[in-house]
Amino acid sequence: MFMENVAALPHRCGMKFSIGEKRKAAGLTQERMAEMLEISPGLYNGLENGKRRMNETYLEGIARILGCSVSDLIIEKRPTIAIAGKVGAGASVPLVDAYEKGDGPQVECPPGLSPHGVVAVEVEGDSMEPVYSAGDILFYSRSTHDGMPEDVIGHKAVCEDEGGMVWVKRVKRGDEPGFFHLISLNPGSETMWNKRLKWAARVRLAWPAEFAKKV
Repeated sequence: MFMENVAALPHRCGMKFSIGEKRKAAGLTQERMAEMLEISPGLYNGLENGKRRMNETYLEGIARILGCSVSDLIIEKRPTIAIAGKVGAGASVPLVDAYEKGDGPQVECPPGLSPHGVVAVEVEGDSMEPVYSAGDILFYSRSTHDGMPEDVIGHKAVCEDEGGMVWVKRVKRGDEPGFFHLISLNPGSETMWNKRLKWAARVRLAWPAEFAKKV
């Protein structure tokens, strides 16, 4: 019989669980779950809603009843990345320096992308259709505060011109050293020829608006 004296293990504290959704999908009531676990309905309700602390014994019992693994019940808290601002048709945005300590709006880090040194900007308007749409999140990292890394040439990049305007363009070398052509991502927009840039950072990942989870 399961003990009702819940003593949460340290590595379980603060975790969230997706028990209710899986219970309902299995066609089980809270009362039936409590009966199968041999605990009171009140205790079970507290476990499912996070009002009572979970321990290994309860978690393993719930997983066994629902026919899943313990890891399937755990909702992992994903790291977040600061959204530095919005970009569109030359929209000026606050850059990474505005959120040195990680303050400001955040978005969950997409799977497979390390959050370290990565910044995000949100697309505003339709100036970059059909490549990027409003609400899409673009992730980039700056290796230096100023300068033009070689890996941005020929690629889509977030860049700031000498006038302080921020753009998302495909960057190509200009007609003279120190100048760059900024190719529009929208076929209907004009290319910006021979612009000086303060810095540019290659877009590492574009996350569609419907997948981006702001926190």
